[in-house]
Amino acid sequence: MKAFVVRSYGSPDVLELADVDRPVPADREVLVRVRATSVQPYDWHHMRGEPYVARLMPGTLGLRAPKIGVLGADVAGHVEAVGRNVTAFRPGDEVYALVAQGGFAEYVCVPEDRLAPKPKNLSFEQAAAVPLAGVTALYGLCGQGRMRSGQRVLVNGASGGVGTFAVQIAAALGATVTGVCGTRNMDLVRSLGADQVADYTVRDCTRLGPPHALLLDVAGGRSAWACRRALTSKGTYVAVGGPRGRWLQPAGHVFAAVAMSPVVSQRMVMADVYACTEHKQSLMTLTELIEAGKVTPVIDRGFSFEDIPAAVAYQENGHATGKVVIEVR
Repeated sequence: MKAFVVRSYGSPDVLELADVDRPVPADREVLVRVRATSVQPYDWHHMRGEPYVARLMPGTLGLRAPKIGVLGADVAGHVEAVGRNVTAFRPGDEVYALVAQGGFAEYVCVPEDRLAPKPKNLSFEQAAAVPLAGVTALYGLCGQGRMRSGQRVLVNGASGGVGTFAVQIAAALGATVTGVCGTRNMDLVRSLGADQVADYTVRDCTRLGPPHALLLDVAGGRSAWACRRALTSKGTYVAVGGPRGRWLQPAGHVFAAVAMSPVVSQRMVMADVYACTEHKQSLMTLTELIEAGKVTPVIDRGFSFEDIPAAVAYQENGHATGKVVIEVR
């Protein structure tokens, strides 16, 4: 099969289209024929091995070379084959999943308990935009953020992959939503369900009142300490991302927020989606919202499979609205 393999850290040029062996599903795994995937910061952080400090920490970045050979965390496709003990799926089923690696390939093996039926009203390309960004938004709001209906919620970075899902999910679940984004995306964020939209180039998102019960910080443009101004005294700050940097950021931004939690009145937490073990249930919840018409993936651009390096370069520039998706045929 064809796959984009990464053998060393570097620019998108290190992504090499190669012929590799098709994986064979284990007893409780499903072999998925990938029809679409998507690109996100997760991919280029692993491609470049940045921030450098993360190479010294337990996880998926190797010290000198990547531990992940084939990037791609989002998968949408159909079941090609199933392992001996798989009972929930059969060949031909249309599915989607959040995986740790393997989406930039024609086939990938996925554990049965991480796979979910694809939303019926989405194309494969639309479905591929959902898993990592959608699950992160849901986990950040409802898991770590403990969001309740009627609360005031601030989404900083409302026009990106995670942010566009967060605005829709929060609105669908009954929150009053303030979205922070750039000038050109204000109308989009408003159309997604935000009750108030602020332009970060004009207004300081940490001084938007009245205070919010929850701040989901995707952009990380202001320090977590400053963001406390936008919260009630018992509010919750959820760090999703932060400013880009080669050595420390965005990890430094996220860990600084968590370290602050014991000495302030607000809850300061991070949304590490790979620490969450309920990916399948999260996808099922997202499917319900999508099929009910309450959540729709926002797609900036689509690329062909052969153009994955160009797609990664485009996403890495940091100005995509919503998701960048890949058609795999």
